[in-house]
Amino acid sequence: MARPNILVIMTDQQRRDTIGAYGCDWIETPNLDRLAAEGTLFTACTVDNPICTPSRASMFTGKPIPGHSVYRVHDNLPEDEVLFTEHLQKVGYHTALFGKLHVSSRLQEEEKRHPHDGFNIYEWCLEPSVGMDSPFNGYVRWLAEQDSEFLERLRRNRRAELHHPEAVHMSKWAADRTIDFIENAGQDDRPFFCLMSLFDPHDPYEDHPLASRERVDADRIPQPLPVSSKSWAVDQERHGSYVGDAEAFTPDEIKEIRLGYGASIAFADMQIGRVLDALVTSGLAENTCVIFLSDHGDQLGDHGLFVKGAALYEQTVGVPLIVRWPGQVEAGQHCPALVQGHDLAATCLAAAGLDAATLCPESENVVAVARAGSTHRSVAVCAYRNSGINSSGRFWDPPLLATMVRNQRYKLILYSKPDGAERELFDLDTDPGEQTNLSGDPELAGVETELLSELAAFLQREAGHMSPRAVPSIPSTAHLLRNSLK
Repeated sequence: MARPNILVIMTDQQRRDTIGAYGCDWIETPNLDRLAAEGTLFTACTVDNPICTPSRASMFTGKPIPGHSVYRVHDNLPEDEVLFTEHLQKVGYHTALFGKLHVSSRLQEEEKRHPHDGFNIYEWCLEPSVGMDSPFNGYVRWLAEQDSEFLERLRRNRRAELHHPEAVHMSKWAADRTIDFIENAGQDDRPFFCLMSLFDPHDPYEDHPLASRERVDADRIPQPLPVSSKSWAVDQERHGSYVGDAEAFTPDEIKEIRLGYGASIAFADMQIGRVLDALVTSGLAENTCVIFLSDHGDQLGDHGLFVKGAALYEQTVGVPLIVRWPGQVEAGQHCPALVQGHDLAATCLAAAGLDAATLCPESENVVAVARAGSTHRSVAVCAYRNSGINSSGRFWDPPLLATMVRNQRYKLILYSKPDGAERELFDLDTDPGEQTNLSGDPELAGVETELLSELAAFLQREAGHMSPRAVPSIPSTAHLLRNSLK
């Protein structure tokens, strides 16, 4: 059998409950819904870390964060780490990146490629108005040809340039380049691996084309879940988030944020549909494994929180994962197995016929998981190690540390604080909104003890790794991004 093509479509900061196939009724996502109907939808995919850089480093190395030591947003992936794409490249895959990689800090990726990134075509773009002078920025080169006037406005206004036109939107660029790559692949005997990696629906939420707002039912936008946690770490995130103090946002402002977020997803879905159609038109759909996922979610005002950080609720750590591979995964299947972001590596390597168990032993092939309906993994773990930034654009001081472990039904979160630790235990079956902390409930003492044991085992493995090898690139004051939404 010929090696299959592999297309990975990745969004940035998209929570699981924003796709129709996952039950969303306020954002139009017909193309992702179609992908799910033709493939397998995973209902319990958990990221390794709720921040872009550590999460993506796990996805592309196949390792939980202690294995690659990228713990924070500005950390750089050590040069001896190998992205799974290099293994594909070595067995003859023609590999391409269109969009965001972010396995290292934005400052480093603007200036240099990772020596083992494994891409033949490398058209990088972290986000529309960041790293615009990077020699790797494919979006800026494309904009210079498509609309030099908009390019100049984007250079001048940066994130303050709102509602990017559909014709020159970054998601449109990534789709256009992916379609070109697919069409040319039909003339090549080599199998391909393509990563179409979008910036949306990441904040600041207002770069979507205005017309895409029509694909959001504003009357159905859900109200935010109420504040429930009294944890010190969660409270730090609530009042010190890089987008501003949550209590400063009015209900109308939160609704507008959600509308913009939904519109970005709806527009991305349109572009994804174009790419899926190109596979069919090129005659490549039957021999292409398509994987859709995101690197982490977004609180969007739930629990009195915004964006992502130390608060390890499902809105942040639970992401969509859909795999379509005709003849290899069941169409229309919903798989509840505990899969994780770092399973992307083994899935792609195994699809290519490589020995994934040897190349990335901590990663699981989710195609095999879908066929079996279960995984060897008894729990999923997400670890936050002062990974994100606060309202000053700097890391938290004192540091915020949190570890989450979940099984099929229950989730335990351990938060550190300067004078001790706090625990939250949730029953995800009866309390999917994570509103009632059951930690200390005598009837669940066995459950809590078991999850604590699993958490302790993870911490022991983490401590057993050598000291962190990742060197950070900390932005100077002049290089800080304007993140505040108010």
